[in-house]
Amino acid sequence: MNIIFVLIFLICTFLLLCTSPENFLVAMLDGASKSATLCVSLLATYAVWMGLMRVWEDSGVARGVSKLLRPVAKKILKTDDEQAIHSACMSFSVNMLGISGAATPYGVKTAQLLDKTTNAEYSSAMFFVLNATSLQILPSSLVAVRVAMGSASPADIIIPTLLVSLFSTVLGVILVNVFIPSNSPSEKRENSVPKTRKILKTVGAGTR
Repeated sequence: MNIIFVLIFLICTFLLLCTSPENFLVAMLDGASKSATLCVSLLATYAVWMGLMRVWEDSGVARGVSKLLRPVAKKILKTDDEQAIHSACMSFSVNMLGISGAATPYGVKTAQLLDKTTNAEYSSAMFFVLNATSLQILPSSLVAVRVAMGSASPADIIIPTLLVSLFSTVLGVILVNVFIPSNSPSEKRENSVPKTRKILKTVGAGTR
């Protein structure tokens, strides 16, 4: 990916130097200025939400949100690993606030834990899709970008973003269930019951 961006930069630089060399330095300085403004704006947004997340964790609010999301996460991810479910719920809750960068540590931890479960293929794929589609209740990062770029009404994207992310999340969940087989713990228990009964019947018949 870095190589691709470097090539794009070099090609654009070459074309600009060939077509309008007098505007090259102006464009570079203007782009650097806008990038610095955007970074400062995003830094302020992340600082606010990261501070709130720390307060929520210390006060127990984050655990409460995690408990609310736990039944849904457990059913969707189809795993009984409590640590993985808790970490996934924390990742989902942060993503819902639109600060995906803050969700990265939780996402990495969840992926590592899900890889160790018996239903690793399905659970990992589902978690990846849910993070990629990322249901956004409050797209704070996008709002911050629009504020930094001087948008007259930066919050206009909240409802469209919610609808689009909801649609993509539902579609992603459906596609994972269609294309990736699941071996959930509950299904394994249900499948093991008939086998156990057959074994008991066979043993009983043999003793007779």
